[in-house]
Amino acid sequence: MKRGKKYLEAAKLIDKTQKYTVEEAMDLVKKTSYVKFDATVEAAFRLNVDPRKAEQNLRGALVLPHGTGKVSRVVVIAQGEKAKEAEAAGADHVGAQELIQKIGAGWFEFDVMVATPDMMGQLGKLGRILGPKGLMPNPKTGTVTMDVTKAVNEIKNGKIEYRTDKVGNIHAPIGRVSFTPEKLKENLKTLYDQLNRIKPTTVKGTYMKSITVTSSMAPGIRVDEESLKIRG
Repeated sequence: MKRGKKYLEAAKLIDKTQKYTVEEAMDLVKKTSYVKFDATVEAAFRLNVDPRKAEQNLRGALVLPHGTGKVSRVVVIAQGEKAKEAEAAGADHVGAQELIQKIGAGWFEFDVMVATPDMMGQLGKLGRILGPKGLMPNPKTGTVTMDVTKAVNEIKNGKIEYRTDKVGNIHAPIGRVSFTPEKLKENLKTLYDQLNRIKPTTVKGTYMKSITVTSSMAPGIRVDEESLKIRG
């Protein structure tokens, strides 16, 4: 794959054979960003898990202490009092059957969908559309819930979802290049601690094979896991 001049210049700042402390990595992720927009910073965890085994197919959600730098557009599928609660909480779009039909017709002006359990039966027919886009509400990520106020508030305040891909990797946003290194570090550590908490008991040997951070279109930077274990 041919790389552009700016990418190659950024790559010169990184020693591919070295694992950097989390502090060094966050400084580098800011220095190596060469795009003209406020790039997203992403973390990638290569895990020693087999997603084909149910207990090792990790999925969940958490609120990052400093958010992601992006305010998600939230649609809530609910009716009655729950619809009113969602509107009061600041959901961007709220509705029931008519909104389901609108989405079925190809409307996707939202980033996250929340639904009350009683609406999941009607939403099921959109599984083929919502599933591949990662938009189908799921109890594991807190998006199928009666507490729509909490769900909307958490999403608006920087809640992220994570799940293992087919080969056991987890990719998730941890902020923007404009964040301070300290905020990026705290967000990464929050995700790291969460993944450790949900480590399957059936995993043998090294759980986290590698941790890498990168910004949009920039080269990856390997992080020394030991530096993430240090408290404070």
